[in-house]
Amino acid sequence: MSIRGQVAGALERPATRNFITGVILFNAVILGLETSDAAMAAAGGLIVFLDMLCLSIFVVEIGLKIFARGWAFFRSGWNLFDFTIVGVALVPVTQGLSVLRALRVLRLLRIISAAPTLRRVVEGFVSALPGMASVFLLMALIFYIASVMATKLFGDAFPDWFGTIPHSAYSLFQIMTLESWSMGIVRPVMETYPYAWMFFVPFILVTTFAVVNLIVGLIVNSMQEAHAEESSAATEDYRIQVLKRLEAIERRLGDGTPRE
Repeated sequence: MSIRGQVAGALERPATRNFITGVILFNAVILGLETSDAAMAAAGGLIVFLDMLCLSIFVVEIGLKIFARGWAFFRSGWNLFDFTIVGVALVPVTQGLSVLRALRVLRLLRIISAAPTLRRVVEGFVSALPGMASVFLLMALIFYIASVMATKLFGDAFPDWFGTIPHSAYSLFQIMTLESWSMGIVRPVMETYPYAWMFFVPFILVTTFAVVNLIVGLIVNSMQEAHAEESSAATEDYRIQVLKRLEAIERRLGDGTPRE
């Protein structure tokens, strides 16, 4: 086996994957400690050293993957994500770019590829995006119409909530999330406009209970489809393995080779 093959095999071993996962989790803790003034005052030098050690391990890992897989490394979305995050971490820290180093904590997302349940959730969410785009467009249209109506109806008496279309859109978004919508906004408005409930109640029914649940339904449906595809792929792989074993048995019987 070539050196590249040996390196690729070593990277794919469960022990290597578990080690990298542990380093990622440890690095996340270190990044959290860097935000604590007390921790930095007590062991700032050690924390910075451990952070650099984790970063060095990530750089070596990426380098070995590029060496083992060549240009095929850049065909994987997760590999590109890791390469970008490590590259951002290597950017010299300046006042304008220091915030980029915090993005290293996003490497925790690599755990998704190791957890089938999390991977299924992400795959379902991604596959639901095309359908969600249409729903979001519908939601934006409803919000614009409702914002214009609310501005015209309640803007004069409540300029802070409905004085402009952006203010109305934000207030309606708060109402859609059901956060202090009744006592905080709707009931004060109804004290001036007693029939305001005829506007707000249908808005809540359409947005909160219809459109938002439609988005949830799309995600759940996509997750079920992703799970079904994964199960079908596993079944197909098992079927192929069984056929190969049967073919091997037939060849042995045909050649007269005694079975072990």
